Amino acid sequence: VQLVESGGGSVQAGGSLRLSCAASGFNFANYRMSWVRQAPGKGLEWVSTISPNSGNLRYIDAVRGRFTISRDNVKNMLYLQMNDLKPDDTAVYYCGTTTTGEGRGQGTQVTVGT
Repeated sequence: VQLVESGGGSVQAGGSLRLSCAASGFNFANYRMSWVRQAPGKGLEWVSTISPNSGNLRYIDAVRGRFTISRDNVKNMLYLQMNDLKPDDTAVYYCGTTTTGEGRGQGTQVTVGT
């Protein structure tokens, strides 16, 4: 299993970023996929999950309405569109097949300034 996140960066509050996760080494289309994040000095926090066929999407309350999870089962890609970013969204973001971060990739840093 290999997961490679990208797309992070530094933005001002209210800005947008789109995170990507390239998956390989397993049958991506058969797996529920999730994004989790880790803010400075804090533990891992589940952010969002998408079912294999994209029919079921779930979000933590703090991001619902601002973030959109999606996937492309042909390209083996997972995405997280993040709009109206807030300083509290500052974290390293990871993709994975679990909601608790096991087997996650190396992560991508998102920094939101005031």
